[in-house]
Amino acid sequence: MDAIDDAELLRAWQAGDRAAGSALFERHVAAVTRFFRSKTDHEVDDLVQETFLACVKSLDASRAITSFRGFLFGIARHKLLDHIARRRRAPFDPTTESAVAGGASPESALVREEQHRLLARALRQMPLDFQITLELFYWEGLAGEDIAVATGVSPHTVRSRLARAREALAAALRAEPATPVMTATLADLDGWTRRLGAAL
Repeated sequence: MDAIDDAELLRAWQAGDRAAGSALFERHVAAVTRFFRSKTDHEVDDLVQETFLACVKSLDASRAITSFRGFLFGIARHKLLDHIARRRRAPFDPTTESAVAGGASPESALVREEQHRLLARALRQMPLDFQITLELFYWEGLAGEDIAVATGVSPHTVRSRLARAREALAAALRAEPATPVMTATLADLDGWTRRLGAAL
């Protein structure tokens, strides 16, 4: 089924083709798992399953999918926000509050290399929508239009948010003790940010 695009697989899955659903899941499960692992320490597998189930249930048959991955990560984002609000038992604002404010540990247990630990800590402490924008850009290679679909804002807002998120990430790293590792991470911030996605 490699030659069949994501939208076709989703339509087939909606029509009852379980093999199409399995193929779609296998294509995107690693990315969706990474999405949740970087932002919460709880119920990651359940959130992944909920995202794919919502994906097949929520699409109106008449709706055209301009960006399947944007659509999929948009559902993942909504599942994450619902998960955080449920655990906090209080509203959560992803434009101002971080994954840490949402209950995640400042430290990720999933990364070992010191540069990756620094970056993971910085990402988890910035506004969640900044974190999501950076990760979709660097880790998933999404274009601005696709990130806009995932986050529910305009492509112009995505460009602005991406610039501000990069600045926030660099500022968070500069707040760390001035060690050779921190200096090296700042010197190749784009590269280390991309490599952190692979480490997760």
